[in-house]
Amino acid sequence: MTDRALAVVRAGALTTVQDGGRPGHAHLGVPRSGALDRPAAGLANRLVGNAPETAVLETTLDGCAVSPRSTVTVAVTGAPCRVTVDGRPAAWGAPVRVPGGALLDVGPAVSGLRAYVAVSGGILVEPVLGSRSTDLLSGLGPPPLADGTVLPLGRPAGVHARVDVAPQPAPPAELVLRVTLGPRDGWFTPEAVRAFVSRPYRVSSASNRIGLRTEGPALERARPGELASEGMVLGAVQVPPDGRPVVFLADHPTTGGYPVIAVVRTADLPAAAQAVPGTPVRFVAVRRR
Repeated sequence: MTDRALAVVRAGALTTVQDGGRPGHAHLGVPRSGALDRPAAGLANRLVGNAPETAVLETTLDGCAVSPRSTVTVAVTGAPCRVTVDGRPAAWGAPVRVPGGALLDVGPAVSGLRAYVAVSGGILVEPVLGSRSTDLLSGLGPPPLADGTVLPLGRPAGVHARVDVAPQPAPPAELVLRVTLGPRDGWFTPEAVRAFVSRPYRVSSASNRIGLRTEGPALERARPGELASEGMVLGAVQVPPDGRPVVFLADHPTTGGYPVIAVVRTADLPAAAQAVPGTPVRFVAVRRR
């Protein structure tokens, strides 16, 4: 086994390998997948000298602990959390040197949900359809990490950033999602559409990488029946029979039969990746461009 490897000591609640995803395969029923908070993942990569879409680890809630077999540079971004190397405090949001055999511990999120761990050279698991990302819906890519997993690493391609700390946006106290109404807003009463863009919602604890589920006013249909299955895009706001909007995230299904009342601007989705259950949500209608 090469010394360019990373041993997983504590996998955490849900830690997956993620990169820029596998776009262009929706016609095969394959979601894009990839890092939910792409700016945070890209920043972690830049801090250690990797290309922005190199594969990283995405942790959920309680972090993870890993041990490299040789000296590496790492950076942890996304949800603020405590970082230690062999029990000693290390920087969050900055390049950190981790000697071979040392234990890097990424602690629970202080705020937000998902942290990103980039390692110089990147995680070099076998790609599937051009991506190393774990897709929880289709099962493509490597499985979620388990204790004892050993991940191969690539060779460093660049020099890590010379910074003490990199500024990053804080996880949202209120999640504001700009939406373009349609294509199926006509399936809802005018009162329901007004409620959707004016009434408050909250992030549900049932949210995951597939979709951000909400709690709040149920949206009343203006017409009965169901749609034939049609294509779904990233950011689509689908309304299931309970009337509570669901925002589709990176591992979303590529087709669906529930009406889509609106689509969220792509630029607003990284904040959704860091919105903890109970976070207030507002949908704000914007004009079609």
